[in-house]
Amino acid sequence: MNRSLIVPDWPAPGNVKALVTTRAGGVSAAPYDSLNLGAHVGDDVVAVAENRARLSRLLPSEPVWLEQVHGTCVIDLDNHPSELWGDAALTRIERRVCAVMTADCLPVLFCDDAGTVVAAAHAGWRGLVSGVLEATVASMKVRPDCVLAWLGPAIGPAAFEVGDEVRDAFLMHDRGAAEAFINNGQPGKWLADLYMLARRRLVRAGVARIYGGGLCTWSDHERFYSYRRDGLTGRFASLVWLGEGGR
Repeated sequence: MNRSLIVPDWPAPGNVKALVTTRAGGVSAAPYDSLNLGAHVGDDVVAVAENRARLSRLLPSEPVWLEQVHGTCVIDLDNHPSELWGDAALTRIERRVCAVMTADCLPVLFCDDAGTVVAAAHAGWRGLVSGVLEATVASMKVRPDCVLAWLGPAIGPAAFEVGDEVRDAFLMHDRGAAEAFINNGQPGKWLADLYMLARRRLVRAGVARIYGGGLCTWSDHERFYSYRRDGLTGRFASLVWLGEGGR
C-alpha cells in the first residue's frame, strides 16, 4: 500500500508528517475500487472499515474523520469536540491525525514554522468562497507569515466547469479572482482554477508560502476518485499530524 501514497512536497519542519492516499491499495469493489475511505457514498461498510484499518496501520493513531458539510467550521481536535461537523480540523498534540476526504474538492494541509500546530481543510468552491481557508489560518493562532500551506489533488482548471453564479460569488469578494475563470465558449459557462482561487485567498490572509497544486483528480483515473468524472465513486484522504520530538 505504501507505494500508492503521496507525500506532500513542502519544506515543513521535520516533526510535521503528512500524506495523501490514492484509490489503490484497498478492498472495495467497483466503482469504489479500491481504497475508498468514505463511509457515506454507498460502498460496503465492511470494505470501508477494512480500508480505514489498512490506512490506520500506517499512522500513529486513527484519523479523526469529519462530517464535511461544505462550510467554514474549523474543529479543534484538542478540545474533545462531541460533534465533528465541519470542513477543517487542527491539532497541537503529537500523534493526533487531522484528515479530510475529497474526490474533486481541494484538500489543503497547513503547519507552522515551529512545528507546533497542523491543520487540514476541505475546500470545495462553496467553502472556499465562504472563507474556510481563512478560518483555518485564524484558528491556528500563529502569525500568518509563519504558516505553510500545501494544496493537494483536486479537479484541474481544464475540467472544472462552473456557471456565472460561482464566478460572481468569488468576484464579490475579490474582483481580481476573474483571472481564475476562462470562458469555455458557451454563454455563462466558465472553467475555474481552484488552485489559483485558493492561492489568492491564502495570500490575502497573509500566507505567502504555498506549495503543491497541479494534481488533477478528473484526469488521473488510475490514482484519484473524481465525482465530476464518475458520479458514483469513492473518497481519498489528505492527512497531517505532529510526530514526536516537536520543537
